[in-house]
Amino acid sequence: MKKTAFQRNRKPRKTTHGFLVRMSSPGGRNVIKRRRAKGRYRLAPV
Repeated sequence: MKKTAFQRNRKPRKTTHGFLVRMSSPGGRNVIKRRRAKGRYRLAPV
């Protein structure tokens, strides 16, 4: 049988795209800043 399309695993997602990782570099802080300016409900993926 085939697998379903997207098998979630939150650990690798958080370690690459999480809020703390974003805040740890100047570029990531810019990402958060831009998303705040745009009025995003979520600043970083859950």
